[in-house]
Amino acid sequence: MTAHPFDIDHLIGWNDLLTEEEKTVRDTVGRFIDQKAMPRIGHDFEAGRFPKELIPELGQMGVLGANLQGYGCPGISNVAYGLACQEVERCDSGLRSFVSVQTSLAMYAIHAYGSEEQKQRWLPQMAQGKVIGCFGLTEPEAGSNPAGMTTRCKKDGDGWSVTGTKMWITNAQIADVSIVWAREGDGGSVLGFIVEKGTPGFAAHDIPHKMSMRASFTGSLSLDDVKLPESSRLPKAKGIKSPLGCLDNARFGVAFGVIGAARDCFERARQYSLDRQQFGVPIGSKQLVQMRLADMADEIVKASLLSLQYGRLKDAGKLEPVQVSLMKRNNCRIALDIARKARGLMGANGITVDYGVIRHMLNLESTFTYEGTDEVHTLVLGRAVTGQAAF
Repeated sequence: MTAHPFDIDHLIGWNDLLTEEEKTVRDTVGRFIDQKAMPRIGHDFEAGRFPKELIPELGQMGVLGANLQGYGCPGISNVAYGLACQEVERCDSGLRSFVSVQTSLAMYAIHAYGSEEQKQRWLPQMAQGKVIGCFGLTEPEAGSNPAGMTTRCKKDGDGWSVTGTKMWITNAQIADVSIVWAREGDGGSVLGFIVEKGTPGFAAHDIPHKMSMRASFTGSLSLDDVKLPESSRLPKAKGIKSPLGCLDNARFGVAFGVIGAARDCFERARQYSLDRQQFGVPIGSKQLVQMRLADMADEIVKASLLSLQYGRLKDAGKLEPVQVSLMKRNNCRIALDIARKARGLMGANGITVDYGVIRHMLNLESTFTYEGTDEVHTLVLGRAVTGQAAF
């Protein structure tokens, strides 16, 4: 007997769980993605090109700075922002990475730690996509241990001098402003600075030969005795907890977003199973294929409900860092596993860009690592459940 298939939203029960605003945000961003981003993303990925032309429309829709309050930002709920990230990543993780870095790292750092003058100057333009930001914390020798950074700042008259190198920085090459973190001297506090493009001694460089996040700008930042006025320092940023607070904020959008990549892989695999005929019948009529699709749907539903619950906690100001680690670890794991299962279900066709899943699979190898590696989040959870630190 052939039955009409349920879609994932029906299995999740979204319509009974979301507000009208959240549904509107999801559907508006989804239509934009389907009409403007999906038709081009395969070509952009293959060419190693970021679709910059889409930035103004992302700003017009209110996606940039979406969950920030004031200064030209929409101030929507964190759940609505998570759903927007999910729709963007349904297209490509690189495009969602742009949104995350702009919103949850660069803009959030200014919003949380900046002066009133800095907020007024930068946030409205960044919300419109007229000014692009990046976030310089990771270094060549300081990834999982950002406190081990070697970038240094020192007082220089009425201002500051900053020297160091940042690595694996999304948006680096197109950023008009970079949020750069540096330690004052060898044992001092970690401070944050807004560094404008074109500042003498400051430069961005490409990272070539990427096999993941190809439709995304990823670069390095070099600072050679860069002179900055006191007005460029983020006055409320004090210590390593400040950039870590930004990362904790950004992980929520990453964890919510990867569900979009998982969903796209599932939908492509599901449709393939109905179209692909072997031995005179669709492969979707076979038990092993149905088991694989059922496993995918199972994990997507669970990750979606987890993300919704944690989004509600974040909106209530109750979401704890360890819960963000759990969400990021769980969702990135299931998304990568689903991409791999979908690729296998498609056989040889699954390795081509035209079928989409290999692109998601390669991108998700990056999301599995950035914003805290799977291993570090595992140890964060391990410490939470045992009370013993293993790192």
